[in-house]
Amino acid sequence: MDSEISSLTLRALRRVLRATEIGSRQLAATTGLTPSQMLVLREIDVRGLTTPSTIAQAVQFSQATITAIVDRLVALGFVQRQRSETDKRQFRLSLLPEGVRALAEAPDPLQKRFTDRFDALPAWERAMILAATERLAMLMDAQSIDAAPLLDGGRIDRIEPD
Repeated sequence: MDSEISSLTLRALRRVLRATEIGSRQLAATTGLTPSQMLVLREIDVRGLTTPSTIAQAVQFSQATITAIVDRLVALGFVQRQRSETDKRQFRLSLLPEGVRALAEAPDPLQKRFTDRFDALPAWERAMILAATERLAMLMDAQSIDAAPLLDGGRIDRIEPD
């Protein structure tokens, strides 16, 4: 019985990993972006004219990671960097028409579906799922791995989708 439960648990984990991989591939095929790049693009869209620091705080990525992601979005013509008129040391980010088009064409992200459904659960169930996933991380010696709140199996600051 214990062997069967561990096998079923591993199968469930595998399904989560595959769903993440499939979502990333669908996004890449549609937009050419990684999930982290799309997350940053969406955040810029929501905030309008904003700073890289504001985006880094909102998505819980390091400043260096945001810089790498924004560099890629600028190179693709999705985002524009402008110097602040009040503080020349600061840059402001805004979407360009190509970025708006990428957002419109992107499939519904797995991360958003998860968050919407998870937030709809009762508080006790959310806490139970958190405790179980934290325990899984510990069982896999992964509790000390730094991870952003993003459903993506690759490096967050990678330039090209896998």
